[in-house]
Amino acid sequence: MKRKLLFGERMILGDGTEAFNGIIPFRLRGTFKLEEIQRALALLQNKHPWLKAHVTHDEENLPWFEVPQKIVPIPIRIVIRQGEDDWQKESMKEWYMPFDHEKFPLIRFVWIKGEEVSDMFFSFHHCLCDGGSAMTLLYEFLQVLDNPSADIGVENPILGIQDIVPANILNSRRHKLKAKVLGRVASTIIKYAPVNKKPIERQNDYMIHWKFDKEMTQQVISYCKSNGFTVNTFLCAIVLQAFKKIRGKASLNKICCPVDIRRLTTQIKHDHIFAFGLMVEVSINEKLNFLDNVRKMQKHVKRKTSKLDPYTKMMIIESWHYALDNFTRILRNGKATNDCMLSNLGLIQVPHEYRNFTVDTVFSPSALGPLGQTTGFVVSTFQGEMDFCFISSEGYLPYSDAQAIRKDILDTIKLKLEYSAVS
Repeated sequence: MKRKLLFGERMILGDGTEAFNGIIPFRLRGTFKLEEIQRALALLQNKHPWLKAHVTHDEENLPWFEVPQKIVPIPIRIVIRQGEDDWQKESMKEWYMPFDHEKFPLIRFVWIKGEEVSDMFFSFHHCLCDGGSAMTLLYEFLQVLDNPSADIGVENPILGIQDIVPANILNSRRHKLKAKVLGRVASTIIKYAPVNKKPIERQNDYMIHWKFDKEMTQQVISYCKSNGFTVNTFLCAIVLQAFKKIRGKASLNKICCPVDIRRLTTQIKHDHIFAFGLMVEVSINEKLNFLDNVRKMQKHVKRKTSKLDPYTKMMIIESWHYALDNFTRILRNGKATNDCMLSNLGLIQVPHEYRNFTVDTVFSPSALGPLGQTTGFVVSTFQGEMDFCFISSEGYLPYSDAQAIRKDILDTIKLKLEYSAVS
């Protein structure tokens, strides 16, 4: 089984020598044997063909996902657990560890082994899967780790754009012409856009992690619900204000928010191993008060999301293959166009208790790659506690500024909640 990489996957893969890895950390309370973990990972590979795939190149040097005749098991790296924060240190190690994609799958497993508590995570190349796929892997892994006979089904994998875009759109002359014209316009703009001769010096990367307890998490949810906006939009406004306050003129008043393509299509299922991103960009209006700002942002997000056309967007992007080098160059060398990315995974749908172990917590995923701006927040909620992962690089955002932004975010949220409680 094989398929060509789509444009976005090719760009993320690059030449395959640089890491662009996503990490999904979680903490289990229980005791485990290596063969139990190996068996669970093998069951995941049995369901998802692309978890067995390597990357090969054809005579035109175009990359393909290809499942080899001899399957290589998902590699496992074992570390002896020393403390509560080992998962952060090992996550950051995985950011920089490339995959030997010609010999191994584009995923590996890390077991930070303790006697009664273990931290574990998947590390995967971002060209293989996105956050939605990652959450599916976590859910299924826990099922089969607890019960090897659990039925997790078999994935009918995506074999190309024809499995995503309906035939009546993909073969429409109007849609093909639109995609070609818009694709050419975009790639021409990119080709002649001014960029630095050298990539921006990223310098040291870092991660800042924190949680809200159940009480504060519920207060945030209730505050947002009572005011008619989502937690995601509320957080965007809080973060943008913090960047403005701490960074001053260096702030850009823009946040990019990923939109899960599965919400907009019926072809891409929740358990498809797939990576394709749609984005909505938001800003604040400094002339409005906070609540009016967030409500206006909410209307903007709703309007922009309703206008997202994943099928035409994908057809346009697939017309960019000839301009891949230009797109990569501007991402590597161009100036940042937003303050950060904010991805809210929402409620993580993973049970807390299993027959043989309990899930103590699921930490928000992180991802880091070589293509430009690294600053981002990932937010998720598990067992009623909101979890934050804030990553960046000194070359984009000094660590001291990041700490100040974090403090301002916390102070502002607490202030909003206290004011709401009083009023």
